[in-house]
Amino acid sequence: MSRKVFIAGNWKMNKTAAETKALATELKAKLAGVNDVEIAVCPTFTSLAAAVEVLKGSNVKVGAQNIHWADNGAFTGEISGAMLKEIGVEFVIIGHSERRQYFGETDETVNKRIKAALKNGLKPIVCIGETLAEREGSKTEAVLDTQLKGGFAGLTKEDMAKIVIAYEPVWAIGTGKTATPEMAQATHAFIRKQLAALFGAEVAEATRIQYGGSMKADNAKQLVAQKDIDGGLIGGASLKSDDFTALVKNAASAR
Repeated sequence: MSRKVFIAGNWKMNKTAAETKALATELKAKLAGVNDVEIAVCPTFTSLAAAVEVLKGSNVKVGAQNIHWADNGAFTGEISGAMLKEIGVEFVIIGHSERRQYFGETDETVNKRIKAALKNGLKPIVCIGETLAEREGSKTEAVLDTQLKGGFAGLTKEDMAKIVIAYEPVWAIGTGKTATPEMAQATHAFIRKQLAALFGAEVAEATRIQYGGSMKADNAKQLVAQKDIDGGLIGGASLKSDDFTALVKNAASAR
């Protein structure tokens, strides 16, 4: 399989700058030499500079959790691509389920943010996924198809080469319900099929699709061993260096 496994830690609203520096220092040491998998961590805006400083020159890259579509202006509380690029950020999460649920993110705003990220030389990690009600209503494929078409509207094949997709089964996060590796694989295969319809088979085959449904060290290998699962977007398990290190190494051993 030619797609390189990619594990990204989404730290959400956790870790002060001092705590980020400490965790990043631990990860830098523990993950040194793990080069057969791409690794990134995504701290809060106020901790990005600390993470970049510690991880510079290492095999652990840094991403942000959001980006605004405008270059500058009267957008209180937002941050631009140029600001992220200047401090050394490489990736940016866009359209996370929590942004969609709590902060009014739509497929249209996801699309605008993706274009802003690409314009500033940042690599988007674009999140898509269905809720429990949508899953139980047999709407999974329709929801994902709509999110892909809306989020990626107007993008080129060249743009897609810089994009990672993260599939988040929102229904499997904090609900007590779990997606088996086979269930996750089936949905990832559907996403790849839709990418082929939108951008062609070559783009679909090259695009990395992460799994964002509570991947942990003990299930990472099983998940990444699936044909269409190319890594994970990790929440809670990325906040402790031992947990994240074990997850990364287990995922790397799957291929």
